Amino acid sequence: MSFPEYKPSRLATLPPTLDPAEYDISPETRKAQAERLAIRARLKREYLLQYNDPSRHGVIEDPALTRWTYARSANVYPNFRPTPKTSLLGAVVGFGPLFFWYYVFKTDRDRKEKLIKEGKWDRTFNISY
Repeated sequence: MSFPEYKPSRLATLPPTLDPAEYDISPETRKAQAERLAIRARLKREYLLQYNDPSRHGVIEDPALTRWTYARSANVYPNFRPTPKTSLLGAVVGFGPLFFWYYVFKTDRDRKEKLIKEGKWDRTFNISY
């Protein structure tokens, strides 16, 4: 069953999935894709054999996942570059909550003190004077 040649209309361009440069690839590229697919299939088979082993005890170690986790979490500082954005973000995260809570407690204390001086604050069950 052959399909007719796709011809783009005057108002619409050729979709990228139908671009001949996208699917007409060289034999070297095709061979490299086949090799990667074979490696992926071999690793998947090895993982499934370990996963479905009835005498397995413990966790299945995946070295690629271990490397990725190390690169994401434990190895951050060798790759960190201080920029104005990260410095500002660090200051906001570090000092922002301190200023916020200072403002909240200070305004609450000032409000209570004003009400106490005016005699409008009910101080029942007060432990300290």
